[in-house]
Amino acid sequence: MPPPRDGSGPHQDSLFPIADLLPEAGPRPEAPSGAAPLPDEPAAPADARAAGSRATGSAASGDPAAARLLDVREIHAEPAAMVSPRGRQILARFPAARLIEVDSHWRIPHLHGNEGNVDRWVRVKSETLVLGVRKTLSTRPNGRSADWIAPGASNGCAMACAYCYVPRRKGYANPITVFTNIDRIVAHIGDHVARQGTKPEPNQCDPTAWVYDVGENGDCSVDALICDNTADLIRAFRSWPTAKASFATKFVNRDLLDLDPRGRTRIRFSVMPPQDSRLLDIRSSPVPERIAAAADFLEAGYEVHFNLSPVVLRPGWEADWAELLHCLDDVLPRAVKAQAAAEVILLTHNRDLHEVNLGWHPRAEEVLWRPELQQDKRSQNGDRNVRYRNEIKASAVRRLRETAAAHAPWLTLRYAF
Repeated sequence: MPPPRDGSGPHQDSLFPIADLLPEAGPRPEAPSGAAPLPDEPAAPADARAAGSRATGSAASGDPAAARLLDVREIHAEPAAMVSPRGRQILARFPAARLIEVDSHWRIPHLHGNEGNVDRWVRVKSETLVLGVRKTLSTRPNGRSADWIAPGASNGCAMACAYCYVPRRKGYANPITVFTNIDRIVAHIGDHVARQGTKPEPNQCDPTAWVYDVGENGDCSVDALICDNTADLIRAFRSWPTAKASFATKFVNRDLLDLDPRGRTRIRFSVMPPQDSRLLDIRSSPVPERIAAAADFLEAGYEVHFNLSPVVLRPGWEADWAELLHCLDDVLPRAVKAQAAAEVILLTHNRDLHEVNLGWHPRAEEVLWRPELQQDKRSQNGDRNVRYRNEIKASAVRRLRETAAAHAPWLTLRYAF
């Protein structure tokens, strides 16, 4: 049985009103190492304080799309996360949400492993937020779009892309988990950057800087609607002359234009043919909006690259990708083209996610689940994935490279697989 939608039931007991943890009840947060000071936190409105556990809490942005994306009604928090400076900032931003203590952000019984949540796949993403403390801080090599994968400041997303790999590991629910120990995350990355020294030679990631992917399991543009974690990372990297932050996004958050990255953050707008995006990129910014935003982000000091992903093989895919690349050529100004690069990623799907999607978005599976074209692929963590058969994939990569060369010859393809 799925949990009641009204929040009733023993697992939903609130600890106390969030107003009890608002900023004036304790000291103001300190800025993480390497970051600019945190802005003053707004006091919660009097009616929100009085509401106690009453739902709702919209994202702190005037963007109507942001308000639709996040309507936080309950926050599950580890004890250390809720009393941390960043945790208190988030609770103040959503003062009317119910606060529920959990032992671990990974073990929330009515979220993780609850098949009933398939019926509420998108609602959970919109209305539920999890606060945790990231225990493991490690940076591992990558070598594709980034030299290194940094420990992310979040896990999960408010968008609902049907092919996303993150929910495979979270058991029928994939709300955003925000890690509140951003000071430790920034300090860890800073120490790693210092140990690397100057990059000895160019590679496909960057000619001079060590590139760190800071958003592997989430979307930093969406995370910035919730708290200052993304801002703290951008501010930290602008003070590290040998490194760059990098993250992919499908959400145009214009608040990021005010963060002054000074060329030390690479934003990668993920794009695909709009008809694919409308079917598969649920709750994301429209593809034309992502493309149109590129010039503004470059002017604001970001390096702007693209992800051509995922490439979904279905009737007419070649013509639609040709049209998309032609659109990039038409719309993007010369300055964006001069510094742009992209990666091409063909779809990898997952058997368990296929079953989940059949419960909430079966139309997506008509193009994602193509057994006649796909073969099994066992991932390093043991997941049962499927990808296009070797000969089909090789042919598609070759054709897409040829299409890009014909319609967007200025676009460097970092890699395609």
